[in-house]
Amino acid sequence: MEHKLLHPRHVFTLFKYAVYAALTWNIWLFFQEEWAAAGHLFREGLDAARIIEAFVATIDTAAWVVLLLLFELETSLVSDVQLRRRRVKWTLHGIRGVCSVFIVYSFYGYLAKWLSHLDAELVQLDVCSLAGAGWMVVESLDEFVPLTARNCAELLGNELYRLHGAQVVATAPVLVDVQRLAFVDVVNSAAWIFIVILLEVDVRLQVRGALTGLLLWLSVGAKLVIYSVLLLAALYWGFLGDFLDFWDAFLWLVAFVFIEMNLFQWHQEGEALAGAPVVRAQ
Repeated sequence: MEHKLLHPRHVFTLFKYAVYAALTWNIWLFFQEEWAAAGHLFREGLDAARIIEAFVATIDTAAWVVLLLLFELETSLVSDVQLRRRRVKWTLHGIRGVCSVFIVYSFYGYLAKWLSHLDAELVQLDVCSLAGAGWMVVESLDEFVPLTARNCAELLGNELYRLHGAQVVATAPVLVDVQRLAFVDVVNSAAWIFIVILLEVDVRLQVRGALTGLLLWLSVGAKLVIYSVLLLAALYWGFLGDFLDFWDAFLWLVAFVFIEMNLFQWHQEGEALAGAPVVRAQ
């Protein structure tokens, strides 16, 4: 007799929540990476206005994890009867509203980071004389190594750019790669904002039994296009970015496949009941 825990439905549920847990852990990983980077880029101090630029991935990921769990509640765990109750509805909307503010604010942070990298200035420096003086060399986006007597020789003869007026330099090819990665962050952030808008519309229409016909197909078509953009961004990070960015992007795509599956099942239940209100088991 098959053990209950090995039932495919239970295995799937465990896998789904393992993905959610991995995304939650990524908040800490992004914080560690951005904390280290902030120490090099903002040596003169970090004012409140630039916190979002320094810790944009941490703030963005934290807000998205909360939003993801809200969608999981609405599309799978909370019954339609509960969703229609004023207190539940406004609590969920209130939390989502706060998360949405941080997500839009994070988009601004990604945009500011990209623009700041575009504003790097060409400099003439005797880099070997600066070895061991606290200067850093850019390896990739948010990744730096100390300028030493060993690696300064590799920089001789290269065009060097200084970032943000900080004691950070990058060669022209590395700077171009960093600028492109920062731009992909902007595109990725914007794409996810569109996804959450579409999912919010889907949930509200489904609660009302109106997610049918043309509206359903328009939603599916729009999300296929946006998810394709997100997949391309993940692949770009996989080839040119660091592993954490790729891994995080991959996990988010998997997580929202689960949300889409929840929504599809919810819709199918509604169709099976011929438009009658669907009361899902809690």
